[in-house]
Amino acid sequence: MSTASKSDPGLFDYWPYDSRPKISWPGGARVALWIAPNIEFYEYAPPANPQRKPWPRPLPDIQSYGTRDYGNRVGHQRMMRVMDQYGLRGSVSLSTAMLKHHPEVIQMAAERDWEFFSHGIYNTRYTYGMDEAQEREMIAHSMGLIAEHTGQHCDGYLAPALSHSDSTIDLFAEAGGLYTCDLFHDDQPTPVKTRSGTRFVSVPYSLELNDTIVYVTNKIEPRRYGQMIKDAFDRLYAEGEHSGTVMCVPLHAYQVSHPHRLAAFQDAMDYICSHDKVWKATGREIAQHYLDHHYDDALASMAAVNAEDAA
Repeated sequence: MSTASKSDPGLFDYWPYDSRPKISWPGGARVALWIAPNIEFYEYAPPANPQRKPWPRPLPDIQSYGTRDYGNRVGHQRMMRVMDQYGLRGSVSLSTAMLKHHPEVIQMAAERDWEFFSHGIYNTRYTYGMDEAQEREMIAHSMGLIAEHTGQHCDGYLAPALSHSDSTIDLFAEAGGLYTCDLFHDDQPTPVKTRSGTRFVSVPYSLELNDTIVYVTNKIEPRRYGQMIKDAFDRLYAEGEHSGTVMCVPLHAYQVSHPHRLAAFQDAMDYICSHDKVWKATGREIAQHYLDHHYDDALASMAAVNAEDAA
C-alpha cells in the first residue's frame, strides 16, 4: 500500500487507556522513571541532505555548533553529578560517532552502569532519503559500535534527529532490537507490529518534557520547565496507583546543563525522588519487564477491543 493511501502508520492498534490490563512494576512501583540523556555529535560541515539543513544559519554556523560542543565539554559532567545525587542511571540516546570523537564522555557513562541505545551515527546525518539497504546498514553499524565499545547489546532506537522512516522499526526489530522511542503516542509501553512478527514494544519517550523542545521550540523558561516535570509526575503517579505508568525525561547537556538551567532539573528530581513507589529504571529494563510480564496480556486485550469494535 502506498504511503499516500495510509490512514495511520499501521504500527499499533487503537487501545483505550482505561480498558487495559493492569501493569505492575517491580516493588509495587506506580511510575517507571527513566532519564534519557541524548549524547550526540553534530558535525560542523556535514554532507548535504536535500531534505533537511543541519544548521539554522548558513554555514559556517559556529554559534550552533559551539553550543552543542558545550554539552560534550561541560554539560554532561554537570548533568551526571545531579543524576548521581539521586541514584539515577541514564539510558543514553547515543550518536555512536561519540565513541570516536569523545570516548571520555562514554567512559564516564559506562562507569555509572548507564544503558546505551542507538541514535544513529551523527545527529547531522538523517534517515531522510535513505533506501532500506542504507538504513539497515546504518542501524547495524551503530549497534555494532555500541557492542564493540561498551560490551552492551543495543536494545533501543531513536532515529537520528528524529528522522524516522516507514522502515525504521521493522529494520531495527529484524536487527535484534527490543524497543523504539520514536512513536510518542502513549504513557504506557505498548506492543508494536513488525513485518517479521518480532516481539517488540514502544517505550514512552516524551517530546513534551524534552528539554530541546521546551527551551528551543516552545521557549519556556527554566522554572516553568521544572514545574512541568513535577506536574507530569503528579498525574502519572496518581494514575499509577491503578496501573503502572512510564515517565521519561529526555535531556541534552547543551540545554539542561547551563548554569542558569540545571537547578530546575535538579529541583524536579529532588521532588520526584522524595516519593516512594518510583522505579528508577532504564529503557531496556522497562521494555524487558513489559515483554516478560505484560506483552501477551496486552495483545489479548487489544484483540478483544478490536473484535468488539468490529462487531
